[in-house]
Amino acid sequence: MDSRLRRREFFALAAAPLLRGMPTPIIKTVSVIATEPAGVRLVVVKVQTDQDGLYGYGCATFTQRADLVVEAVNRYLAPLVVGRPADAIEDLWQAMYNSSYWRNGPVLNNAISGIDQALWDIKGRQANMPVYQLLGGKCRRAALIYAHASGREIPEALEQARKLMSNGIKAVRLQVGVPGMAAYGAPGGPHNPPQASPQDAVFDPEAYVRRTLELFEAGRKELGPQVELLHDVHERVPPRLAVQFAKDMEQFRLFYLEDALSPENIDYFRQIRANCTTPLAMGELFNNPREWTPLIKDSLIDYIRVHVSQAGGLTPARQIAALAEAFQVRTAWHGPGDVSPIGHCANVTLDIVCPNFGIQEWTMPNDRLLEVFSGYPVMKDGYAYVNEKPGWGIEIDEKAAAKYPFGSFEEGEHKKRNGGWGVVRKPDGTVINQ
Repeated sequence: MDSRLRRREFFALAAAPLLRGMPTPIIKTVSVIATEPAGVRLVVVKVQTDQDGLYGYGCATFTQRADLVVEAVNRYLAPLVVGRPADAIEDLWQAMYNSSYWRNGPVLNNAISGIDQALWDIKGRQANMPVYQLLGGKCRRAALIYAHASGREIPEALEQARKLMSNGIKAVRLQVGVPGMAAYGAPGGPHNPPQASPQDAVFDPEAYVRRTLELFEAGRKELGPQVELLHDVHERVPPRLAVQFAKDMEQFRLFYLEDALSPENIDYFRQIRANCTTPLAMGELFNNPREWTPLIKDSLIDYIRVHVSQAGGLTPARQIAALAEAFQVRTAWHGPGDVSPIGHCANVTLDIVCPNFGIQEWTMPNDRLLEVFSGYPVMKDGYAYVNEKPGWGIEIDEKAAAKYPFGSFEEGEHKKRNGGWGVVRKPDGTVINQ
């Protein structure tokens, strides 16, 4: 036999196991890690396979109803997926999503996300690649971030912004308190609650708007034209006022105005578009595709801000990004403290693989968080860098996580409500959006 032919046969036989691919991992167990190292209830799902040392983590954090997500994973999704192949990510997502019949709720979507993101972690670990490589690789070296600056008074908020800028931050979200009442994203002052509900916070939309316009007039003057400025309305003003507010904010050249409207009032985005050019961001409350689809396809927003676990995980989020790209809408995934480090890794992964990335909200970890989670993405000079280790690149010290059970660092009514928020009212006692 020709020696060259023998060599070809030898190499073909040697390569056969590689060509057949790696063995399919089977889901063996699904468990939940519930922890609160930074004063926010975090829910992480761990999926263990039948292959030794092959497991993955996923973010399922829905802070306001954290205990319900834990039960949804343990009682409903774990029995559904155990014994099934871990590499059938899309098929398992569809199975989890459709098996409840009633779908598109935040509890179930976050539970699905925990398993979905864990399966992507497993696939990356199995391939010995970071997840971004499985999605086609980087299209940018890092993700531009923004951080939060707030204060009880305007000078305090601007001083916080200056500190962020001195550390390389190039985009800042500005929020300020409103005298005599509660405020979103900033310390509130002493206030006089309605007599009928003395335990509830008070918020006056008109006073908030006036105060915020003063903040941005001072901010743009004192911080200069180079820094990017953002603001979160948090859906707390009525639609007509939101239209006027967006128009009045146009002069300050925002990077974007966030959540000017609630999901129930998204039709008013057409009026905002018709009246001003203020860039608009929306989406952290969305969990139904019918909520974000019309805003994207009709170009009514500039940035889609979906909370990735709220939408069901990485699998639907990359589809959202692809839809948005077709209509020149950029991504700005939700990234506050009520996203676990696993979720932040998923966000940054999407940021560096999606051509239509816009900006990433960023939360600085404290020492306790880093004690529990190793591998948190690095922030340098205003950019977040993806972890280069296989999967998400995150490991969890479960003994450290157990030191900070739900309720850690919570006090008073916040602890009584199991980490949930309270009620916000107008001065006349009317309940308004959070």
